[in-house]
Amino acid sequence: MAIALNYAARSDVGLTRNRNDDSGYAGPHLLVVADGMGGHAGGDVASSLAVGEMSVLDGESHGSDDAAHHLHTAIEAANEQLRRRVAEEPDLSGMGTTVTAILRAGNRLVLAHIGDSRGYLLRGGELTQLTKDHSYVQSLIDDGRISVEEAERHPQRSVIMRVLTGRAEDEADISVREARPGDRYLLCSDGLSGVVSHDTLTETLAAGLDPDTTCQRLVELALRGGGPDNISCVVADVVELGGGAPPSTTPQVVGAAAFHRPRRSSAAGTPAARAAALRQPQEDSSDDAEDDDPHGGRRPALTARERRRRRIRRIAFPLALLVVLAAGGFGVWRWSQQQYFVGADGDSVAIYQGLTQDIGPLQTSHVFEETDIAVADLPTTWSNRVEGRISSRNLAAARTQVENLAELAEACRAATAPEVPAVDTTATPSPTPTPSETVTPEDCGGVG
Repeated sequence: MAIALNYAARSDVGLTRNRNDDSGYAGPHLLVVADGMGGHAGGDVASSLAVGEMSVLDGESHGSDDAAHHLHTAIEAANEQLRRRVAEEPDLSGMGTTVTAILRAGNRLVLAHIGDSRGYLLRGGELTQLTKDHSYVQSLIDDGRISVEEAERHPQRSVIMRVLTGRAEDEADISVREARPGDRYLLCSDGLSGVVSHDTLTETLAAGLDPDTTCQRLVELALRGGGPDNISCVVADVVELGGGAPPSTTPQVVGAAAFHRPRRSSAAGTPAARAAALRQPQEDSSDDAEDDDPHGGRRPALTARERRRRRIRRIAFPLALLVVLAAGGFGVWRWSQQQYFVGADGDSVAIYQGLTQDIGPLQTSHVFEETDIAVADLPTTWSNRVEGRISSRNLAAARTQVENLAELAEACRAATAPEVPAVDTTATPSPTPTPSETVTPEDCGGVG
């Protein structure tokens, strides 16, 4: 029986942070969540480097015998990349990242874990935590000094004992498990698991919604809980090939890794590395120079034909590289025009076409559809989300989101409107839209 993954990934900066240090990746063979740390020392850089280095494992299927070795090697390579980056940029000293990753190998899944991001399995309606936090409070639990309930309120619950920092002793835990159709896996940063209870996670994951909608619900739950940290999650269903819905095939990159271009090692086999390999330094600095003979003499001067060939090669390589970069840039532009999100256009809600983040001074999006929904009419949580831009998987999903926002705005106006005595008690009241969530006047801080 052949299996595959149907997956989705989401990341949100939260309600109290100015930058997203989380990175996430979901592909046909690889799932990763990395939570960077170091503040100004570069938590976003650390998580992006880790995801960038590991993403090459998603390029092909792996045999169950060597998948654990491949995953372990990729994490070691990511750790080495962190060490090199700190050596090149001392200002980044102190940065690090958690990593929780799953690599699919046939009908088996290899799980790697370091830090306090978590991996869960929902099987038969029961949610099991697969990873153990490498944290100070977890060590207290293991020693029997505090209970799990006490750990949730412990003042040092954010102290992590082991993460990737570039040191040789940074080792991840590796385990292998069998995948079964119907299994649902969740990888998440502590911005979700530290805010949403285990029971609520179970209820949400078992609700029968598709992975993308489930990810969105999980992020919303963390935001309703205050959103004190970055929130990232990957949800993946194990499906049988040839069964129901087709598996996912397009990789998703979210969080910091979506906006950083990490430098991967040459061992990663990336197109950039291969292009660099083509551009080997020439033996001569001029067309007429004579080469040193390995046996101590001098080689004859190049002929006119040989010099012409060398000049052509020197011109051809840069031109080929420019063509590749131009083609890649056009591909990225075309892809960006297939992306939609809901955001604020002045004081109103609008649907945008393009990317949620601008690149420096370059604007990567534009208003696609205007609406008459005022941002100020929305519940406070949702007005903040609109200001921060809500990504959608397609135009239809964005329009559905706008319809939901219209209902919430109407509910807020109704909840905060002053009561007016009825003039005619026999009149039939006009219907009030029923929003997808309960709205109270306290929620509607922006109205009025």
